[in-house]
Amino acid sequence: MAVFVSHSEEETLRWAEAFAGTLTAGDTVLLEGEMGAGKTVLAKGIARGLGVRSEVTSPTYAYINSYEEGRLPLYHFDCYRVPSEDYARALGFEEYFSMGGVCLVEWSENIPSLLPKDFRTVKITKTPFGREIEF
Repeated sequence: MAVFVSHSEEETLRWAEAFAGTLTAGDTVLLEGEMGAGKTVLAKGIARGLGVRSEVTSPTYAYINSYEEGRLPLYHFDCYRVPSEDYARALGFEEYFSMGGVCLVEWSENIPSLLPKDFRTVKITKTPFGREIEF
C-alpha cells in the first residue's frame, strides 16, 4: 500500500482526480474511513477525474447515486444505513457491480458477501495535519 498525505480538501480532490485516471470499467473501490474522514470528498474528486459534471453528494439516504455523464458510469454507494445484506440485495446492489462502470462503496463492511471478489481499497484517516490516504 502507498500513502499520500493531504493537507487540504483541494489536495484530496486533486489526488482523487488523478486516481480516477487509473480506473477502468468494472472497477470497485471501497472507500474506508471513520465518519467525517473525507470519503465523500474522495468520491467528488474521483467523479471529477471521470468527467462527471453533476454535483456529487453523499448517498446516505438514497443508498446509491448514479452519474452517467463521465468517461465511465459512476455508482456511489453509502451502506452506512443499510440494515442487512438481504435488504441491499432486494434493492439490486449486486447488479451495479456488473454494469461496466466504477463502483465506489462507503461502509462496505455492511455488505461483505455482495461485493465482487476483486476490488481496490482507499482508506482515509484524519491526522493532526490533514488526511492520510492509503491506497
